[in-house]
Amino acid sequence: MTNANGKLTEEKVFKDPVHRYIHVRDRLIWDLIATREFQRLRRIRQLGTTYLVFHGAEHSRFNHSLGVYEIVRRIIDDSFKDREHWDNEERLLCLCAALLHDLGHGPFSHSFEKVFHLDHEDFTQAIILGDTEVNSVLKRMGATFPKKVAEVIAKTYKNKLVVSLISSQIDADRMDYLQRDAYYTGVSYGHFDMERILRVMRPQEDQVVIKSSGMHAVEDYIMSRYQMYWQVYFHPVTRSSEVILSKILHRAKKLHQEYYSFKIHPIHFYSLFEEEVNVEEYVKLDESIVLYYFQVWQEEDDPILSDLCRRFINRNLFQYVEFSPNNEQMMKLMELTQLFKKAGIDPEYYLVVDSSSDLPYDFYRPGEEEERLPIHLQMPSGELRELSRQSDIVDAISGKRRTDHKLYFPQDFIEDLSTKRNIKKKIQELLEL
Repeated sequence: MTNANGKLTEEKVFKDPVHRYIHVRDRLIWDLIATREFQRLRRIRQLGTTYLVFHGAEHSRFNHSLGVYEIVRRIIDDSFKDREHWDNEERLLCLCAALLHDLGHGPFSHSFEKVFHLDHEDFTQAIILGDTEVNSVLKRMGATFPKKVAEVIAKTYKNKLVVSLISSQIDADRMDYLQRDAYYTGVSYGHFDMERILRVMRPQEDQVVIKSSGMHAVEDYIMSRYQMYWQVYFHPVTRSSEVILSKILHRAKKLHQEYYSFKIHPIHFYSLFEEEVNVEEYVKLDESIVLYYFQVWQEEDDPILSDLCRRFINRNLFQYVEFSPNNEQMMKLMELTQLFKKAGIDPEYYLVVDSSSDLPYDFYRPGEEEERLPIHLQMPSGELRELSRQSDIVDAISGKRRTDHKLYFPQDFIEDLSTKRNIKKKIQELLEL
């Protein structure tokens, strides 16, 4: 099945709705895909709770990871081949890092991370470096190879060009998820001319640059990203489902800390509740397990946990109003909090301010917590110029962070306050923020 240089004797392909075909010729990549840790990604949705709004968004992190691998393969096998500044000895390292970059994502990843103080990038590196099937496969390339792959994903690898392929403001990760998420949600915002971008990518010493003739394709890519964040990723109804999901996890964790007796012991959650999760326990977690507990928790005696789980499972989500964290509205929120308590509705779980924020493109700002390497255009003379200095479109949004706040609450609980009409009326008046 394998020839002397580690190639499969026959190329393997995955049929893919975004890239048409994903090509695998290297035995190392084929064997990594077959590991239990990588196969787990089939059971983790790429877009978390977004399927409750865009019903087609059932695609997995497995799909996405293969897509990122394919884009990087095309860049280095086609666009970079035989070019100055590119060392083909880094090829397999790039492909492995692209394939494994999301390996540590957990079920409903971002909500889980916030509640249980986890970091998927830490777990990605722990899986790559730990006693795992992935580590065993990577070690075939040498004892230090897993460490190099982990360093690329952690952005600490010495060759910054390699890092920029999967982590920069125009990288394979973003190029795949924008197109893939647009395809599966059925929206048109995330589409851009990736073929053109791949053709004009050029390797430099520390990053990928873009030939100036490809500037308009890059503009399109950045605007696609901007639209996807506000029309899909930050959709207010998706955020409502994430608020409920987060509150379920907070409630279950609190009940465990108070020695509540669950009808069915949540054994898969114990290490999460204690915030002492090891890699072996972590890779056993997937969304089917979490949804199983949400199903059984509907029957729990704790009214808050059972209600929140029913809401999530049956898509009975919270309503929302626009909210601005200024003095006037913060005073109203404090008043609402007291009224909810008088009405017997726990505001900790049923009155929630949720904020979303995105910075679509930024130029280099040294010393900031998140330093963003800018996109550079390569002019015909060979000179490099930062994108926003050449593009009026990009300049208009550069460095401009957009933030949005909403207040979520259970409309049905408020409607049911028939015996507390005065409280109900005051709540309804205040919710007309």
